[in-house]
Amino acid sequence: MTKELNERSRDILRHVVEAYMETGEPVGSRTLSRRSDLQLSPATIRNVMADLEEFGLLYAPHTSAGRLPTDAGLRLFVDGILELGNLTQEERASIESQCKAAGINSQQVLQEASGLLSGLSQCAALVMAPKSQEKLRHIEFVNLGPGRALVVMVGEGGTVENRVVDIPLGLPASSLVEASNFLTTRMVGRSLLECRDEVESEISAHRTELDGLTTKVVEAGLATWANSGEADSGVLIVRGQAHLLEDVTAVTDLDRIRGLFEALETKETLLQLIDATDIAEGVQIFIGSENELFSNAGCSMIIAPFAQTEERIIGAIGVIGPTRMNYARIIPMVDYTAKIVGDLIGK
Repeated sequence: MTKELNERSRDILRHVVEAYMETGEPVGSRTLSRRSDLQLSPATIRNVMADLEEFGLLYAPHTSAGRLPTDAGLRLFVDGILELGNLTQEERASIESQCKAAGINSQQVLQEASGLLSGLSQCAALVMAPKSQEKLRHIEFVNLGPGRALVVMVGEGGTVENRVVDIPLGLPASSLVEASNFLTTRMVGRSLLECRDEVESEISAHRTELDGLTTKVVEAGLATWANSGEADSGVLIVRGQAHLLEDVTAVTDLDRIRGLFEALETKETLLQLIDATDIAEGVQIFIGSENELFSNAGCSMIIAPFAQTEERIIGAIGVIGPTRMNYARIIPMVDYTAKIVGDLIGK
């Protein structure tokens, strides 16, 4: 479509989109002629805008209003007209240092990265990461008091994951030791998902020497880390939802935003988003109605995958914001953050 537009039409579309991103208001031909370097009369601009509307790239929200870009117009702008900005050395250093400050705990790295991205972009940030992809070196249960234990998993790359689980009251310390030894023996050099079926079949067939209480500890640990045995489960972190509610011009219906986050919290949607990053390299951009998740929310998403050292994608990080977000600034920001996260937790 970009090739079908002449230079004048491209320039006017660019100015309409840029004005929309700045104000969120419909743009009229007279306003555009005053604020731009087009050096065209309002009548000429109006005629070109009418052509762009016929192409489905602009629309009028009201009969007497100016024009706004459609989702197709925004897509055309992002794909064929937008000039990406560059992160400064200071911004790159800030992203890298703050993510590294979280240490080797992948959960903390993801929390730090999502919070950082939300703050820099002034959008809601989200991280999607499948659990238990790394091969394990050690797993241990630590007693935290009556009915509670800490599951500590150490990956081959030195990453440490931990989660609190519920255990039977009155459990002897020996059962925690037995559970730790049992799982470590079967998990070393393998991911949790790779050995889960084997462990569960052993437990169900009673072919182990574990007593009933120790078996419950093992099952609790597996359920915690494998999400009750569902292999495609993942963890979703969303930070900065309030940013979506600050722009009342772009997003006026709170119920739609609530619905958006309810959809994001479902595993089905999570898997769809992760799959979307797996079919193409680099940053993916979903604008408004192009994705059914955002069809009624007036939002767009910019997301990039992060991978292990062998280039296998293990998750994705990105932002959700109004369709008039600053794409030129946020796209390289998401891309660089994904690279840093991949370097830190994908080894």
